Amino acid sequence: MLLQIPEAELTLVALSPSVFFVSIASVIRGYFNGHQIMSTTANSQTLEQVAKTLLTIIVVEIVAIASQSDVVLMAAGANLATTLSVFLSFAYLYRYYKFKKQNLVIEMPEVCQGPTYAKKSTKEILKSIIKISVPMSISSLVSSINKNIDSITVVRGLKTFMSDEMAKFQFGIYTGKVDTLVGLPLSFNIAFATVLVPSISKLLAQNLKKDAAKIIKFSLLATILIGLPCTFGMIVFAEQILGLLFPNASEGTVLLQITSLTIIFMMMAQTINGVLQGIGKYRVPATALACGVFVKLILNLILIPIPAIGINGVAIASIVCHIISFSIGFMVLKRTINIKFSVRKFVIKPILATLVMCVTSYVLYVLLAMIIPWKIAAIIAIGFAVVIYALAVFGLGILNKEEIHRLPKGKFIYKMLVKMKIYKED
Repeated sequence: MLLQIPEAELTLVALSPSVFFVSIASVIRGYFNGHQIMSTTANSQTLEQVAKTLLTIIVVEIVAIASQSDVVLMAAGANLATTLSVFLSFAYLYRYYKFKKQNLVIEMPEVCQGPTYAKKSTKEILKSIIKISVPMSISSLVSSINKNIDSITVVRGLKTFMSDEMAKFQFGIYTGKVDTLVGLPLSFNIAFATVLVPSISKLLAQNLKKDAAKIIKFSLLATILIGLPCTFGMIVFAEQILGLLFPNASEGTVLLQITSLTIIFMMMAQTINGVLQGIGKYRVPATALACGVFVKLILNLILIPIPAIGINGVAIASIVCHIISFSIGFMVLKRTINIKFSVRKFVIKPILATLVMCVTSYVLYVLLAMIIPWKIAAIIAIGFAVVIYALAVFGLGILNKEEIHRLPKGKFIYKMLVKMKIYKED
């Protein structure tokens, strides 16, 4: 009744088991985070996002073919894919926990004998847990409210100028395809946000502010270098991506292009929130997102009922929401830690590298599409875009030697760049 989508019953049934698995998985992730084994959390979250994307595409396509594009069943299938991806993430965490549990228990006495170890009472531990967990739980709650705002307002707004069936169809495009694709790049950035919390807390506790500042700057730069090509690559190739992944239901190009602008701001906010939690500003992420969500609610109510805007209103509102969330977090970070950011390094050069990638890859696609099937041309062009972007980033010297060494296989990459005469050996 609240959603004005009675057909959503089957969708909620398909999604409901995920609540149990998310709860248990969160506890296990916290356990590993406490041991500073951050790769486990990052791997599980990456697995969840990738599995969600792939399973959504596969399940929705199968349901679409079997049911002759029944929107209700397709929506339920998309949520079933979410439940399955959450279960896979939980299964990975549980198996890893069972494998590592004994070793971690054995290592604990050695940790407890370290010079920085201080015994605390149960009451003090509980206070610390509540102090940290409550703001973070509120942040998760606000994120859930953010999603529910769309569920409650979008169909209502669209029904003011279109049929009930068409309103649900357009909302299904947003939740089943666009939202899933836009959420995928976040899985590649979650590692930075996850690792930042204990790393920065440890460095600041040791009064190593310069080292903490270096990690913060590198993480933000890495987020920008990941987020910008994902954002604009999805804008340029939106039609091709939807056609490749959803050949039987490829609608939503403009909606995906607009919504893609949220990627860079969501990723930046994600990383900044990790930094803020690492420096003890636990309440800021929830407050910042709450401000953004409030504005989004107002914009949804205003924009979506306008026929000329319609479903695109939810995308515009989401962009504004995440810009506000990012801006508040960034201002608090700048005010708390005095870090100077080079506009040339953090803005101009990454944008230039992204433009080189977009222009060259799309020109290649147009030329290839004249002589080979467009699907093959799109795959080649997207793969080419990744290579060109990497070369542009290194060619423009955005990353210095120390930052390259921080990358996976960084020393090997730097040696190759020196051999290619892109960088000079010190």
